[in-house]
Amino acid sequence: QVQLVESGGGLVQPGGSLRLSCTASGSIFSIYAMGWYRQAPGKQRELVADVTRAGNTNYGDSVKGRFTISRDNSKNTVSLQMTSLKPDDTAVSYCTADGVLITTGPDGAYNYWGQGTQVTVSS
Repeated sequence: QVQLVESGGGLVQPGGSLRLSCTASGSIFSIYAMGWYRQAPGKQRELVADVTRAGNTNYGDSVKGRFTISRDNSKNTVSLQMTSLKPDDTAVSYCTADGVLITTGPDGAYNYWGQGTQVTVSS
């Protein structure tokens, strides 16, 4: 019913920048929060950043000051501008949509994940 499609991952040198984007589509009435998580090899999945429909943002400690999350409610899109990238930022990044109210199907709020996009920071 709801799909999240990510784009923008790739290979970048240390100190470089990348922009990730994610679009949610399907039977969507509204989305409470959209964000990004990441998982590096051998590590647990961690929050990168999220943003509520009202524009309130939350960042993981390791990315504060370097990454900026933004959202377009009218298009159900979320973007993550990543700057000053480090090798430790290498991970699969996942887009999330939380508290999704759908227009069809059972009542309730649902959470969705994208398939993931690889971000590699290496010289």
